[in-house]
Amino acid sequence: MTMETMNAMRRTEEQKRSGSGQQTMERLSIAEVIVVEGKNDTARLKRFFDCDTVETDGGRLRPETLDLIRQAAKTRGVIVFTDPDGPGERLRRKIMEALPEAGQAFVPKEKARTTKKVGIEHASREDLESALSACVTFTHRQTDTLSWSEYLDLGLNGNRKKREAVCRLLHMGPCNAKTCFRRMNLLGITKEEAERLVQDAGSDCDGPAD
Repeated sequence: MTMETMNAMRRTEEQKRSGSGQQTMERLSIAEVIVVEGKNDTARLKRFFDCDTVETDGGRLRPETLDLIRQAAKTRGVIVFTDPDGPGERLRRKIMEALPEAGQAFVPKEKARTTKKVGIEHASREDLESALSACVTFTHRQTDTLSWSEYLDLGLNGNRKKREAVCRLLHMGPCNAKTCFRRMNLLGITKEEAERLVQDAGSDCDGPAD
């Protein structure tokens, strides 16, 4: 989708809302999972877009985080969107070495900085859209593939060993109950797939409640 198309979509939506007395800007939904460095980057993107992110915790790339990125690449596709500085570029290279098929988004350093700091958290909506437009798929707003009630029915909320067994199968790393739910949705896991995962985990699922 080109920037012209996105801008036309946004103008049309704004005109509709203006006619109904609403002034809220359209929130574009992004199909792929975006890999960012930290929570401030996630907060900035979620301010303007409906999207899911994986955070690397700065320039570090833990094995379990890379495994999660690999899983997301298989189910939804991933976009690497690190800061336009030295550490960000080194992190980008590490990820691209492991996942050369991943998409890449770039924002110029001069458009992602304050007087003291550089990072995509400082970029404007327009510049973020421009960076993402060449590599993401903008979609209608997505709903969770697994509801919270369905998740509770799986017994993953109250049984740590069961949850850990499923997390191992999905290469998601250790998760508490809410993080497990969020990551299963990030990977597009459905109720039926989740039920099969619990079955595949077998005896490893027996354990004490949280």
